[in-house]
Amino acid sequence: MRGLFSLVVVLLVVLMAVTSEAGKNNEDKGKGKSGSDCSEWVWGPCVPNRRDCGAGSRQGTCQEETKKLKCRVPCNWKKDFGADCKYKFGRWEECDTVTGVKNRSGILKKAMYNAECLPTIQVSTPCSPKTKSKSKGKKGKGKEN
Repeated sequence: MRGLFSLVVVLLVVLMAVTSEAGKNNEDKGKGKSGSDCSEWVWGPCVPNRRDCGAGSRQGTCQEETKKLKCRVPCNWKKDFGADCKYKFGRWEECDTVTGVKNRSGILKKAMYNAECLPTIQVSTPCSPKTKSKSKGKKGKGKEN
């Protein structure tokens, strides 16, 4: 039984090695045909297929070659600075009682696909109303006596 198990393991290792080499040869052949020696790809923004968020695609060009990649635009993205600009945000400032908004600023962390991003941005949101404390009358769905 051990001999049979050893033989199966050896055959699996050989089979994996052969298929790995075959895959490498196919990749080398593909490179010669496509002529994709381009290193300076310029990528456009991610354009959603429907509405303003969700699955979509982005187009890239390099010399005379074009490619299309699948991408996804988050539905909570900030349209002011785009989905390809990633920022590190600080804490929210105190609420400005005159304007009724609070602000925070962000510093550019990463620009994906060569996106043109501002080095710093400022976002604002309406101030939330004062939160009411929960009443202590009923505590839950416990058994009543």
